[in-house]
Amino acid sequence: MDVFEAMGIAGFGKTSKQRQLDPNRFEKNKRGDTIASSSAAVKHVEEASARPTEEQESDPGEIGPAPPPSGDKDSNNEEEPEFDASDDEFDQQQFPVTHELLLKDHMKVVTALTMDPSGARVLSGSHDYDCKLWDFGGMDWRCKPFKTWEPAGSYYVHDVKFSNDGQQFLVISGTTQAKLYDRDGEELGSYVKGDPYIRDMKNTAGHVAELTSCAWHPKDPQTFITSSLDSTIRIWDVENRRKQKTVIVVKSKERGARTKVNSCGYSPDGGLIGGACMDGALHMWQTKSNFVRPSMSIEGAHAKGTETGSLTFSIDGRTVLTRGGDDTVKLWDVRSFKKPLVSRTGLATLYPQTNAIFSPDNKYVVTGAGASAKGGRGHLLFMRRDTLETVKDLEVDSTPVRVYWHSKINQVITGLSNGQICVLYSPDMSLNGAKLLLNKGPPRKATVEDMSDAVAAPTIITPHALPMFRDSEVGRSTKRKREKERMDPRKSHRPELPVTGPGRGGRVGASATQHVVQNLVRDTTRDEDPREALLKLAATADENPVWTAAWRANQPKPVFAPVEGEGEDEKKE
Repeated sequence: MDVFEAMGIAGFGKTSKQRQLDPNRFEKNKRGDTIASSSAAVKHVEEASARPTEEQESDPGEIGPAPPPSGDKDSNNEEEPEFDASDDEFDQQQFPVTHELLLKDHMKVVTALTMDPSGARVLSGSHDYDCKLWDFGGMDWRCKPFKTWEPAGSYYVHDVKFSNDGQQFLVISGTTQAKLYDRDGEELGSYVKGDPYIRDMKNTAGHVAELTSCAWHPKDPQTFITSSLDSTIRIWDVENRRKQKTVIVVKSKERGARTKVNSCGYSPDGGLIGGACMDGALHMWQTKSNFVRPSMSIEGAHAKGTETGSLTFSIDGRTVLTRGGDDTVKLWDVRSFKKPLVSRTGLATLYPQTNAIFSPDNKYVVTGAGASAKGGRGHLLFMRRDTLETVKDLEVDSTPVRVYWHSKINQVITGLSNGQICVLYSPDMSLNGAKLLLNKGPPRKATVEDMSDAVAAPTIITPHALPMFRDSEVGRSTKRKREKERMDPRKSHRPELPVTGPGRGGRVGASATQHVVQNLVRDTTRDEDPREALLKLAATADENPVWTAAWRANQPKPVFAPVEGEGEDEKKE
């Protein structure tokens, strides 16, 4: 017994009222297949436990132990479902997929998906041209994003990546320029595009074709890479947006020596850069090399002409996982980079951005398989890393395209082809994330007192109390709000910023020819002082007048009278 309770002291100070949460609040988000498998397992266990009691009750007069069952094969067959049921329970405990939360706001397929390192925010991009930011801590039961914007007008969003510190992220769309945003979705800047008229890709300052993917350096937060259809991978410095640091030109063995780079990635130690190409080749470059030719290369890693959706390194950096557009998933060993360690075929790929990832413990591989028919259900496959055999096949509403497994909160998010984002979690294994919405409890319902107060004291608004009639001097309470709205380009109605850099009239010369012509016919009148320019011509005009030469003979000489007042004042002094 507590000493304070014996003395009659319950506590110190005023106790705050704690809201009681429903212990069954997670049950409404439980997946249907999980409920069916668990109920089948319970039913089987009840039947198995009921059978021996029936046999004992049927022969009450028999003395001694019960005889063994008649057939060993029958008994084995009866025990098999029990073993399967335990397997299902083991799988459910292994993967956080027992419950799901659907984020419905995109109109088309979600092709880009990631989370910040803390697991608090979800960033998504889609073929409806929008990027959306979701915050688990700030969302209510409606599950709506707190920011939506179009990063590149009417261009698809191909890839999004948070930096390692979570303070900024990259957006890769169908344009030639990567864009950098801060954590709240405010644009920090865009990186330069290259000159499309220059044939040698090493001499251009940026990409000249559509971007496909990006990756941050795992150690250096100021460095990232981008891949493009212009047959290059470019290494950028975050602060320098006018030109890339290094260009990796990918050369193909086909005629033309160019190919399209579909995906790129860094190894965990930052020592290797990988690239997968449209011609089926897979290349690796050492970051300490001069990038003239790849350090390791495999021709025909995937089928020629197919788009490889992702290239992912394992935690130890020795294994590379690729998801090909030829319906395959392949594992490669960097130490013997000749043929795949293991390959899995027959995984329907309906979208080129379909990716494959490692689980946080590096024991499993997760990827999506497309629906067999239009409007059918897709499959999210959990496979063993060693053999790529399916451990768990999870049905989802439509084809899963992008998959991301966050190691900190232990939740799996996947973007579907119908525009939904499915967040899979387990109340026991997962931490925060989707659980935060249900931990808040339901919203407070309006009571009779609230309604009566609204009726009893209606709001009276005088004309000059409206914001449109208010003076410019606003109270100090709204100062912070006005500053925040001023930073938002949409609320402040900020116009499009002019083109920065060298040029004239807000235009920058796109080609080398324009640059040469502008320097040849350069107008320097704005650089001169007009007074000095006129005084240069004064002596020439007096010696050889062009327009007033006829007046030199009859023009009278000016005679000015001396000012007497000034002379007298000087003498007095």
